[in-house]
Amino acid sequence: MKNNKDYKFWFCAGSQDLYGDVVLEHVAAHTKEMVEALNKSGNLPYEVVWKPTLLTNELIRKTFNEANTDEACAGVIVWCHTFSPAKSWILGLKELNKPLLHFHTQYNEEIPYDEIDMDFMNENQAAHGDREWGHIVTRMGIERKVIAGFWKDPDVQKRIGTWQRTAVGVLESSHIRVMRVADNMRNVAVTEGDKVEAQMKFGWEVDTYPVNEIAEAVNAVSDSDIRALTDEYYGKYKILLEGRDEKEFRDHVAVQAGIEIGFERFLEEKNYQAIVTHFGDLGSLKQLPGLAIQRLMEKGYGFGAEGDWKVAAMVRLMKIMTAGMKDAKGTSMMEDYTYNLVKGDRGILQSHMLEVCPSIADGEISIKCQPLSMGDREDPARLVFTSKTGTGIATSLIDLGHRFRLIINVVDCKKTAKPMPKLPTATNFWEPRPNLYTGAEAWIYAGGAHHTAFTYDLTAEQMVDWAAAVGIEAVVIDENTNIRDFRNELRWNEAFYR
Repeated sequence: MKNNKDYKFWFCAGSQDLYGDVVLEHVAAHTKEMVEALNKSGNLPYEVVWKPTLLTNELIRKTFNEANTDEACAGVIVWCHTFSPAKSWILGLKELNKPLLHFHTQYNEEIPYDEIDMDFMNENQAAHGDREWGHIVTRMGIERKVIAGFWKDPDVQKRIGTWQRTAVGVLESSHIRVMRVADNMRNVAVTEGDKVEAQMKFGWEVDTYPVNEIAEAVNAVSDSDIRALTDEYYGKYKILLEGRDEKEFRDHVAVQAGIEIGFERFLEEKNYQAIVTHFGDLGSLKQLPGLAIQRLMEKGYGFGAEGDWKVAAMVRLMKIMTAGMKDAKGTSMMEDYTYNLVKGDRGILQSHMLEVCPSIADGEISIKCQPLSMGDREDPARLVFTSKTGTGIATSLIDLGHRFRLIINVVDCKKTAKPMPKLPTATNFWEPRPNLYTGAEAWIYAGGAHHTAFTYDLTAEQMVDWAAAVGIEAVVIDENTNIRDFRNELRWNEAFYR
């Protein structure tokens, strides 16, 4: 995926020199063995790097500052093998600015009942050493992830792996740059937001360009490049003429090829990783970008419709967090359209006018070209498909005026009861947990938008951890949600985050 970096995570064990050199040799040997096992497990998406045992204030501070300046370091994992006096960590923790994981584990899985003595007890003290360390991190108010469990347990390793993706999302958030083509849709509230506060909170840069400046990049694309990409489309997707003239249809598809090439060149030249468009301001573009945007999203760019830069940034963030994931099912911008209220088959039909990422497609992908009343341009070509089944999360980042809130809904994607042959868009169909009625009510109470950043490949826990790391409120709507408790949570959060 575009701009995916080769990140690494530092593994730092804590101890002290009270127990002598032999014990410290064991600590180093144990941690090296653990790091090697983690890297060989296949359960971590990023490499773990062993670091010498941290004993003193000076060494801890030096190590953490080296982590800060190492661009390849995406986070620090700390484990206190023996008892590590936590006051020694204060200055280093104050200065650490990378994501932090407290891994609460121990070298041995079972108590050696027949052989255990005080030497063993002194050497294997994570049960209270980690509590000492955890106390100081809590007292200092430092955000971190805590994972407890045996280091050889595949489930524990997978939890570390999911946190790694969140940590990379925290770091990469500060590198997201969103290019706005024109402005937001007029009179729409939820797509607005404080771009300065977003840059302060998340690191996002959000800039606006006149639509005709990017249209010039589209017009500069050569006919040969357009023909080559159009040929690629025809070789990859099913063509649905549906009575249209074959040459006219191809000409319309070629317009989207020119838009894809021109937009991508412009984005690369200006170093942007996400884009928003608006059907109300297309300048000299011949079509509303449809197929072109879908392909750019598939390549890893974020997208938001009608000027929705928050969704564009969140889609980009999720694509970063899921990069390289084995058997990934896809990530896309999505929009709530209409309900099916039939008991036993309730759900929300998800789609957009044109722009749904084909990474979430299940089976055949077709190209259609049909009129679109919005935009007042020629009929745009778009990719049409149905989406995969399975569990996913729909997220909405909203600006409440004095703070941001991330709303996360766990959803179950399924097939519609019948095909929809007259609908010329890509679709998904899901039921929000705990059910349609409660999920919709909770979403509305929380102020969630109609545009969402959706993925099959991340969990609510990962996005809650991301929100905590960047210092914003997060609320989850899932199988445990009931309206009374959820509304109380919103009230309590209002007091906490004010």
